[in-house]
Amino acid sequence: MLLPKTKEGNIDIKKLLIQSGLYLVLLIMLLLIIIKEPSFLSIRNFRNILTQSSVRAIIALGVAGLIVTTGTDLSAGRQVGFAAVISATLLQATTNVNKVFPELGQVPIFVVILAVVVVGAIVGAFNGAVVAFLNLHPFIVTMGSMTIVYGLNSLYYDYVGGSPISGFDARYTSFAQGAFNIAGFRLPYLIIYAAICTIIMWILWNKTKFGKNLFAVGGNPEAARVSGVNVALTLITVYALSGIFYAFGGFLEAGRIGSATNNLGFMYEMDAIAACVIGGVSFYGGVGKVPGVILGVIILTVINYGLTYVGVSPYWQYIIKGAIIIVAVAFDSMKYSKKN
Repeated sequence: MLLPKTKEGNIDIKKLLIQSGLYLVLLIMLLLIIIKEPSFLSIRNFRNILTQSSVRAIIALGVAGLIVTTGTDLSAGRQVGFAAVISATLLQATTNVNKVFPELGQVPIFVVILAVVVVGAIVGAFNGAVVAFLNLHPFIVTMGSMTIVYGLNSLYYDYVGGSPISGFDARYTSFAQGAFNIAGFRLPYLIIYAAICTIIMWILWNKTKFGKNLFAVGGNPEAARVSGVNVALTLITVYALSGIFYAFGGFLEAGRIGSATNNLGFMYEMDAIAACVIGGVSFYGGVGKVPGVILGVIILTVINYGLTYVGVSPYWQYIIKGAIIIVAVAFDSMKYSKKN
């Protein structure tokens, strides 16, 4: 990052604080955690943080594209939960006495992934179509779809028994919880999946026409429309793509935890949105980078993991997380409001 300069050529302290103030606050929090528990700095904790970051990163990558278009998605967490419950019911072990579909044999893992991502794409495309054609604010649209998806998930959850779904097929457990052992270092599969999703999204954002259209719509939708960009199609596509990422994240999350209920995914969208803004994706649209999203996820996970590690109450963690979101958006506003 280049240091901001005044007209006289000196470092502009005010602009520097606006650009880096949030990172300074988070760094101070991290230092306090390390001072309280020096053992926080360990290879095991580093691996745990990356593993916990993996599913969150996949979800955040989905949300990031929407924020680039000046949108958001309050239904992200509920979509994650819906995909998790569907995956859990289809991938229980055949020997499980509590199997919700006893007649169902072994379902190929990739068939289940395909099924949930199709559901996610449909929900996402619905959100995008309503935003594009009815010109409604994404906040309102996704708040409504959040409730709808949760209702559908709860109806399905009640239909299959209304109790936590567990006892998964060993293939599913291995897919989500397995790891490569490299020279004595355990590299979880989840990190690999997150890396693949990151590369895919980076290519889409930076090397395709869709990516150019995405940032054009986020920067100025009217100018993009005049330039020949199909704004409606771009919005529907980015929302559908987000649904796909949520669904894959939900599939992995159920396998990682080892069970699923209709409440899985609650508030996941808050972490994703916070991570995006921390990573430099602006609510004013047209600004954002994939590496920044991943950095934001890791920073937020380090803080969450560190607070838990030093024994901070979960209730205080909610308060701190909410404050981080407010501060992140405030700095974002100071950085970009004058440009709009």
